[in-house]
Amino acid sequence: MKITAGQLTLKQLESVYRKPGADFNQAWLIERGCKDAVDRAADIVRAAVQGDDAVYGINTGFGKLANTRIAVQQTTQLQRNLILSHCCGVGPNLPDGVVRLVMVLKMASLGRGASGVGWQVIEQLESMLNKDLIPVIPAKGSVGASGDLAPLAHMTAAMIGEGQINYQGQTRNADMALKKCGLRPLELGPKEGLGMINGTQVSTALALAGLFDTWRYCQSALVTGAMSSDAMMASTVPFRSEIHQLRGHRGQLDVAESLRALLHGSAIRESHRDRDERVQDPYCLRCQPQVMGACVDQLRQVANTLAIEANAVTDNPLVIADSNEILSGGNFHAEPVAFAADQCALVIAEIGSITERRIATVVDPALNYGLPAFLSPRPGLNCGFMVAEITAAALMSENKQTAAPCSIDSTPTNANQEDHVSMACHGAYRLMGMNKNLANIVAIELLTATQGVQFRQPIKTSEPLQIVIAVLRHKVDRLDHDRFMATDIKAAARLVEDGEIVDAVGSDNLLQLIG
Repeated sequence: MKITAGQLTLKQLESVYRKPGADFNQAWLIERGCKDAVDRAADIVRAAVQGDDAVYGINTGFGKLANTRIAVQQTTQLQRNLILSHCCGVGPNLPDGVVRLVMVLKMASLGRGASGVGWQVIEQLESMLNKDLIPVIPAKGSVGASGDLAPLAHMTAAMIGEGQINYQGQTRNADMALKKCGLRPLELGPKEGLGMINGTQVSTALALAGLFDTWRYCQSALVTGAMSSDAMMASTVPFRSEIHQLRGHRGQLDVAESLRALLHGSAIRESHRDRDERVQDPYCLRCQPQVMGACVDQLRQVANTLAIEANAVTDNPLVIADSNEILSGGNFHAEPVAFAADQCALVIAEIGSITERRIATVVDPALNYGLPAFLSPRPGLNCGFMVAEITAAALMSENKQTAAPCSIDSTPTNANQEDHVSMACHGAYRLMGMNKNLANIVAIELLTATQGVQFRQPIKTSEPLQIVIAVLRHKVDRLDHDRFMATDIKAAARLVEDGEIVDAVGSDNLLQLIG
C-alpha cells in the first residue's frame, strides 16, 4: 500500500497497528512523488552547513547548548552523538504494533519535504518496516515537547546499527539484524538526527492505538449494553429517535439508533411491552444514548485531532523551500495530542463506569426484575457472578483514578530552556492499560448479560444479539454452577479485544468513527 505524505488516513493507520508483521513484506511504500521536495530541503540544509550564519541543530549544539557553534567537519559526529546521548528510555518496551505506527508516521512526516533530511533516511525506515525490523523502544522518557526525544532516539539508533531490533520473534543487536536483512547502518548527515528525534510521532502513535482500541470497546459496550437491557426487560422507549432529536447531539442520536437496531425484533422486548410495572429504568440502562453518545462525540473529536497530527510536520527547525529559509519554531510541542489522550482517557473511564453499573444491576436480586441472585441457578450454594462484578468495580475504579489529566502537568526540563511541556507521551501510554481494564469490564458484562438473557428463555432476544450469544457460548459455557471464573473472563475479553463481538452484529447495526 502506498503512503502519501500528508494524506494518511485513520483506516490505513489502524491496519498498520493491527496487522501482524508477516503482512508487511514489501507492502508499505512511500509515494515517490515527494522525493523532489525532500531533496530540495536537504540541499538547503547542506548549504546552511557551509554558511556563516548559526542555524539551530545544523551547525550549533542542541537545547541549552544552541549557542555553541559546531565546525563543518564535525556535523556528522554531532548528529550521531545526539542520537546516542538521547537514548535514555526506560521501562517496558512499546508493542511492535505501536512501533510500526511510529515508523509510518515518521516516514510520512519526513516525506513532506520540510525536515531537511536526505532521501536515504526515508528509505531506511521504509526498508526496515517492510522487512519487519522493529526497533526496540522503551516506553518511558518523553515529556511530549521538543519532540519525543528519548523514544525516537532509540528508533533512530536502530537505524544506525545501535541498540536493538525485534526480528522474527527475537530481539537482536541492531547491526546484526540489519546485516541479516541485507541493510547497512545509516550514516546520519546534517540535521538528520535532529529531524528524526524532534516530532510527536511516539505520542501520536500511542494515542492512535488508544483511540483504535477504545473505539472497538465502545462499540462492544453498545452491544453488551443492549444485551443487558434485554436481560433486565428494560423499556426501549428511552431509545426512541423523537427524544434524541430534541437534544440534537450527533453521538447521542447515533447511539440511540444503534441500540434500536441491536434490539429490533427482540421477543423479550415484545413480551413485556404492554405490562411493564416499572415507570422508569435505572440510568445505566435508560441513559445509554446520552452517556455513550457523549463518549462517541469525544472520540470523534480525538480522531479528528489525531488525523491532523498524523499528517503533520512536527520537528524543528523546519525548511521552507519556497523561500529558501530554515525557521525555528515549536511544532514539536505535543499539546494537541496530550489533550486528545486526556479526552480518550475520560471516555475509557466513563464507558467502564456505566458498564459496571449495568453489571451490578443485572446481578442484584433487588434490581434485576426476577433474575436469580448473582445469576446463579442455585444461589446460596453458588456465588455465581458475585465476585466477577467486584472485579469489574475494581477495574472501573482503577481507570477513574488513572484518568486524571496529564496535559496540565508541565515541568521545566533542559536547564529551563524547555520550560513548558505537554506530557503527551505518557498521557497516551496509559491508555493501553486503561483499555485492557475496559476490555475486561465489557467482557464481564458480556458474560452476565448473556446469562441474564438466557434466563428469559424460551423467549428470545434479537437476531444480532443471538449471534453474539452463540459466539460467546462457543468459547464459554453457561454458568450452571460455580467454577474457576478467571478463565471465562479471559476468553470473553479475547472476543472483545479481537473485535469478534463487533463483527458478530455487523457494521449495519453499529456506528462509525470517521474516514
